[in-house]
Amino acid sequence: MIKIFSLVVLLTTLFNFGSFAEEIQAFNFTKEEFDNLTVRKIKKKTKYTLGSNDNGNFLKAEAEGQASGLGKEILINLNKTPFLNITWKVEKDLSGIDEKSKKGHDYAARVFVIKKTGSTALSNRAINYVFSSNEEIGQYWRSPFTKKSIDYVLATTKTNNNEWVTVKTNVKKDFKKLHDLDVNELNGVAIMTDTDNSKIKSIAYYQNIYFSSE
Repeated sequence: MIKIFSLVVLLTTLFNFGSFAEEIQAFNFTKEEFDNLTVRKIKKKTKYTLGSNDNGNFLKAEAEGQASGLGKEILINLNKTPFLNITWKVEKDLSGIDEKSKKGHDYAARVFVIKKTGSTALSNRAINYVFSSNEEIGQYWRSPFTKKSIDYVLATTKTNNNEWVTVKTNVKKDFKKLHDLDVNELNGVAIMTDTDNSKIKSIAYYQNIYFSSE
């Protein structure tokens, strides 16, 4: 009887262990990581600084006529961990601009996911998940600068202004929906706060960005 009980306990433990959600951290926002991120400058460098609160490390981004991103090469298996999770906050937004136009294509906060589809960077496909200042959640459109990147609104200051908000999206399904591509893995992720087109000042925060199985 004791052996049977022990076997039941063991099987229950193994079942519970196997049911844990798998997670892949995209950014840790540590000093060591920060010093090794790739900087892509479009027009003057956005000011990025590290900080921490009760929920862990975060990145603060400030821009006023600036545009630079921070990225890393990272292989993400979308068959195992298709969900992108982002916790972020926009303290000062960019209300009143037309984010779908070249003159207003700025975001206080955005997270890119990148899929290599050719031999050069110009051939890559991207989804630009944005914290919009003017549009509604769920809206999307092609970037006015390239047809290979699509902006997709996951949060908006119209409902969450100066508030931390956590969002989740299925990247594998998004690539199929937005690019009509069956994508099994990603090759990179990036963060960017930019106001080089509108010249307006923005302040945003990024925290706890990771991929998960559910």
